[in-house]
Amino acid sequence: MEKPGKHARTDYYQSLHELNLAFGEAVRHTERLRDMGLCRSKATKIFSSLIRELQSEINAEFLGPLHTAEMDDWSRHGKVRLRWEEFLKGAEPRHRRKRKPRRKKPS
Repeated sequence: MEKPGKHARTDYYQSLHELNLAFGEAVRHTERLRDMGLCRSKATKIFSSLIRELQSEINAEFLGPLHTAEMDDWSRHGKVRLRWEEFLKGAEPRHRRKRKPRRKKPS
């Protein structure tokens, strides 16, 4: 799987949103045509499920890399938040802490 690239992540989510709306429209229109009696085939009863199955497969394929990117961001921003919380508590940031000299064991 490839990580999301040069486009803003919001563009990916916008496209997926529009794609999912289109799948909803496809389901609605196939059911409407069936209900209007245009075709009485038994197969028309499963079209909605076939469309939803394809929708789920496409979402899973495209959301995988986005999930990975979101988890990476969550981790990175979480580290920033933790350093901020340490600062607010009065602790020095980790990278600036000085180590206490070790005591020598008595001989």
